[in-house]
Amino acid sequence: MKLVTEAAIAEKIRKMKQRVKWQEPVIVERGIDQTRLAIDDGASDNPEFSFLVVGDSGAGPHWGYNPQRQIAELMLPHHQESSFMLHTGDVIYLVGSSEFYPDNFIKPYREFIVGGENPERISYDRMVFQLPILPVPGNHDYYDLPLLFGLISLTTLPLRRLLGSGVDLDVGWRGSGEGDVYARAFLDYLKGHMLPGELSRHLDEYYTVQTTTGRCLRYQPGRFTRLPNRYYTFRYGGIDFFALDSNTFNNPRPLPKTQEGDAFRKELELRRQSLEQEKMRLMDSSPKVLPTDPHRTEKLDDVRTNVSQIEEIIVDIDKQLSTHQETATDIEQLEWLKQRLIESWNCSDVRGRVIYFHHPPYVTEATKWQQAQTLAVRHRLRNVLSAVAKVVGSKSGDRPLVDLVLNGHAHCLEHLETVNRDSADFGIHWIVCGGSGYSLRRQRPEGSDLYETFVSKEKQRLVARSYLFIGRNGQGLQKRRPYTSLRIDVKDGCPPKFIVRTFVAEWYQRQWNNYEIEPFVI
Repeated sequence: MKLVTEAAIAEKIRKMKQRVKWQEPVIVERGIDQTRLAIDDGASDNPEFSFLVVGDSGAGPHWGYNPQRQIAELMLPHHQESSFMLHTGDVIYLVGSSEFYPDNFIKPYREFIVGGENPERISYDRMVFQLPILPVPGNHDYYDLPLLFGLISLTTLPLRRLLGSGVDLDVGWRGSGEGDVYARAFLDYLKGHMLPGELSRHLDEYYTVQTTTGRCLRYQPGRFTRLPNRYYTFRYGGIDFFALDSNTFNNPRPLPKTQEGDAFRKELELRRQSLEQEKMRLMDSSPKVLPTDPHRTEKLDDVRTNVSQIEEIIVDIDKQLSTHQETATDIEQLEWLKQRLIESWNCSDVRGRVIYFHHPPYVTEATKWQQAQTLAVRHRLRNVLSAVAKVVGSKSGDRPLVDLVLNGHAHCLEHLETVNRDSADFGIHWIVCGGSGYSLRRQRPEGSDLYETFVSKEKQRLVARSYLFIGRNGQGLQKRRPYTSLRIDVKDGCPPKFIVRTFVAEWYQRQWNNYEIEPFVI
């Protein structure tokens, strides 16, 4: 039984365009760039600034402890010193439902929201941020519930087994509406402006910043804090930030219509069936526990984590089985990124570039490196960077095309660098910040070096190396859960220096232990 469903890429793109009234005449005639914003805080020209990073934060009950709130409290002392917070996606688990925003986002991050002293009065679609919170959508922000969960029927065996298992998977009774809840929470939901003249007045009030690519949205902390689109760019302190929606370019390549392809398809189908059986076995065997029983709550946490991991693998297999030649890839977004990176390199005012999106192309977390989605995102991003490199040429010198890439999806904190000199992503630093609230994951047993197969299965090449991994470790009552967030200090100069500070809230033996990792410099 599937716990979640996901719309096709073409449907995601179509629905999101409707929500922001993409390129409608009233927008085009004003010369508005719907992929750009300007943060109007009076400090965006300062070459030295700091920003915070969280990801995969939107978890529910943890049997007596709340990692989202703990992470928020760790960041509060840095609130006034930081210009904004980036969120690498999966704001809400398990299916991006509006019913979970109060407990899983608004209350934990209440000091960052206008009116947060009374969080129960804040509607998820009316949030205004004191400190800019700039997210990208994660896969769970697009997920929906199978029809079974939408029916108030507790007589079906699979549902009774799920509800009776004791495994709280935070599914609720609603879904994301194919990303509609995320759009209403964070985007400038222009679809809601229905009265005559209302949209024109709105555009003339908020899309007022003149840029080289047209008028853009003025993001005003404490007053108007909406994003123009699901992917967007902004410039701050001479750094160009590019926020992407990787959910629309993560579909695997179609399986070949060959004997080898057919055999692999059958292998995937058998593995999927085995994983479904294991998932139901885990839920059937999970204990009925009280939060005061530490031994059993540890076991239940393991079951919950394992079920979630299995469901992720099943979703990845389903993508491989359902991908065909006609499956859409978000070429429009990838072409946009290529052109904007080229423009960035041609602008003398820009001294650095940061990209952030949900699915990490490089990661050593136990379940992600071999996933087809990881390969798809890595392949498509490399293609963009290769195209940029051909145009930029010697302008980049010995610098990487992008200084830093931030991701989520893998529930850990990791710092990697790509080391293959023959690839356009050589020298880029990658930070996975996906351990800010949901169940943490372990590092794969193969260790910190990532290899890819080239030309033939006999020829492998080292492509990336991990320098830091913070995730779940230990067993039983000795298990440690180090939840993480980042503060990144950007220094003056070209190229800029990024000083990365990692804050850890570790849950160990039913107590919190907060500490900071030794900062490192990029």
